[in-house]
Amino acid sequence: TVIWKLAPALAVLITLGISINYYNAQEKVKSLLAPTSPSPRCGLSAVCPSDRFAVHIRSGAANIVGPKICFDGKTIMSHVLNNVGPGLNVVVADDPEDILDYLKSIKPGLIVLVASFGDVTKKMTPEMREIFVGMGSTLIRSVKQRDSWVFAGRAGTEIKSLFEKVSEPKTNIYEGWPEIVEVGGCFPRSPAATG
Repeated sequence: TVIWKLAPALAVLITLGISINYYNAQEKVKSLLAPTSPSPRCGLSAVCPSDRFAVHIRSGAANIVGPKICFDGKTIMSHVLNNVGPGLNVVVADDPEDILDYLKSIKPGLIVLVASFGDVTKKMTPEMREIFVGMGSTLIRSVKQRDSWVFAGRAGTEIKSLFEKVSEPKTNIYEGWPEIVEVGGCFPRSPAATG
């Protein structure tokens, strides 16, 4: 008889428990199905507009820490990926002619991302420097032995790139080697908006 008297109260408590669990499940489903706002890519502090790519380029430090290049949210070159080497990290090649041929073959309008590692001047020819000028580099002519240099530009545009940095001699803190230099931001998707 006591059980029959408590039955309505138990029914209310069980129903309340089911309602609370159902409500929690609904909230979880809503949060999973809710549209998520895009998050910044490549370690940038803000999301790039839809007409721009997220870019972050970091040079190597001395001849120990390799460079890193992130493009549109994907790390495409890094020491961790084991796809970087001394010199210019556009391609890894042993012969300056191979690098020169590769640079000459880049089609106009394509985005080019470069990070130095170690001494780039050993393989850098005046003709290679001029090719980078044609991609929007304004600092490549001043890159000296052991400088760190990072660059993002567009082949065949000659529009000054805002994505370029070279180390300062005062940052040569690793026995004559400079520390890391980096650039990042939202690179224009359209060639007309470069610069």
